[in-house]
Amino acid sequence: MKLRIKGDSLRLRLTQGEVRELDTGGTVEDQVRFGGGAALVYRLRRDAGASALSASFSEGAVDIRVPDQSARDWARSDQVTLAASQAVAPDAQLRIVVEKDFACLAPREGEDESDNFANPTGKTC
Repeated sequence: MKLRIKGDSLRLRLTQGEVRELDTGGTVEDQVRFGGGAALVYRLRRDAGASALSASFSEGAVDIRVPDQSARDWARSDQVTLAASQAVAPDAQLRIVVEKDFACLAPREGEDESDNFANPTGKTC
């Protein structure tokens, strides 16, 4: 699972296996280790109590929750993106995007894309 953070936006990209894991197990998690025991954890969870895609940050973890049925429908379909915005201040929104990760159009050194979704253009690296 890839995490992109830019300003007030979070974007997760999931491989085929991670989408299956979300569908069957309910949670996908990864981390960035910084040494000395410090890490930034990021996770995506199905949540039966959630009414919308939402994100929170606590104790070094970014936790993104997606309504259970929305996650299952997304995982079992050709739908590419789940997206929402949540208010984080009176004049600011956090944009949250969860996407299926497609194979690249140009080779990128050091990236294993064997579990990515087929690129919809039909082209591959």
